[in-house]
Amino acid sequence: MSLPTIKDYSLLEKIGSGSYAIVYKAFRKGGSKDVVAIKSMDKSTLSTSAIENIITEISLLKILKHDHIVEMKDFFWDDRYIYIVMEYCDGGDLSSFIRKKHRLPENICRKFLQQLALALRFLRSHNICHMDLKPQNLLLVKKPKLTLKVGDFGFAQYLANSEHRFNMRGSPLYMAPEILLDHKYDARVDLWSVGIIMYECLFGKAPYSSSSFQELAEKIKDRRPIELPKNAYITAECKDLITSLLKHNPTERMTFDEFFGHEFLDLRHAPTTDNYDKAVALVQQAVQLDKEKNQKEAFHLYCESLRYFIPLLTNETDPQRKEILRLRINDYIKRAEELKRVYAEGYTDIATLDENRSILKVPSESSGVMQKTESQDNEIYRELYTLSKSTTGMPGALEIGEAAEQYLSEGKYAIALEKFKSALEMLVPLLAKEPVGRRRDLLHKQVQLWMKEGESTKALLSTKNLEESTRQSNYSHLSEQCVLQ
Repeated sequence: MSLPTIKDYSLLEKIGSGSYAIVYKAFRKGGSKDVVAIKSMDKSTLSTSAIENIITEISLLKILKHDHIVEMKDFFWDDRYIYIVMEYCDGGDLSSFIRKKHRLPENICRKFLQQLALALRFLRSHNICHMDLKPQNLLLVKKPKLTLKVGDFGFAQYLANSEHRFNMRGSPLYMAPEILLDHKYDARVDLWSVGIIMYECLFGKAPYSSSSFQELAEKIKDRRPIELPKNAYITAECKDLITSLLKHNPTERMTFDEFFGHEFLDLRHAPTTDNYDKAVALVQQAVQLDKEKNQKEAFHLYCESLRYFIPLLTNETDPQRKEILRLRINDYIKRAEELKRVYAEGYTDIATLDENRSILKVPSESSGVMQKTESQDNEIYRELYTLSKSTTGMPGALEIGEAAEQYLSEGKYAIALEKFKSALEMLVPLLAKEPVGRRRDLLHKQVQLWMKEGESTKALLSTKNLEESTRQSNYSHLSEQCVLQ
């Protein structure tokens, strides 16, 4: 079949089609000849609602400029067709990617979900609800790195969190139950769709996969619980996110703020330009505190900066910049490890810095005075432990936290993090019930300290085998590229 003729563009091939549109790969004649995707719609076949959707899509895409949203480059029309010229995504869509891989490892799923969440956070800042999130509408770019972009805004609406009633929108398999059952819904319908996409990424199929719409509708009407496959292992954080998204009752479903702040996604440390600036500012503060011999606060700031630097390193595609960043990060890791040993064992240390390069020189024990000191934190712990004996559960929780500190000092970060979490899960509820007084003040200080040390432990855990994790990341990236080719 011959391809149609579009003024100013040369069509290469048909790459997709929908209910009222055909998408072609093309390039503009003359100039840079950049490859684009052109969405072509026959005006004679369009219903009134379809035309409204096209108008909405064009008006939204004019203002939606984001790294993880497919960019509209132009739009025009002739006597018969409406055309939307889009950024070309050379990796196909997420649906094809899942089919080729069958199911995605949790780290790859996290990467895609993080990018999707960044796009959704941008949409929410404009009060926009996509209304048709599904793997087919999530497009992939292979170079310079594998990147997910949200596309197809034909069903999108300006929609806040207040309830609305509209005609049915979206694809049934990914459609929130409240749309199918009540035709009343708010922006949280996008979160249900994200949960279904996440399920499909992890397990290779949607939870309500059915042979007919009637069968699908019956499953949803019955509000059948969504169960995770028994033979599939996912981490506790991953399980918590997917089960919190897939709540049939939208009032029980997690909120957008909870989604954006969820530990599994860790959007706070996503590899963005803003976060690079944060990482640099944190490490500068750490260096200054290090000069002032404030080892403990310097340690925590180095660790906090690493939470930002590590994703930036794994996301960097330029080999030269990546190697420079890797060398800097290695210096910060070494210094954090040294400071951890110094303050954890109750020593004071004279540290040295290379002022010209702003890169830390790790001191040996002979490089400065090493004096054993009694930590104020130890005094708080001992007094709190003495006062805790009258409360069931508090002494045990404190002992678990003390064990976490010991594992941290020994470099056993995975166990240390587990212990910090266990201690805090018991102490935080006790703190909420604690009456005003000396013990409450001490407990509050101890909880705050272990929260901070838990965060620092996460940073050290992520850097424990940096070279190995980088090799694995490179291998995963290579595998992704191979699958897409």
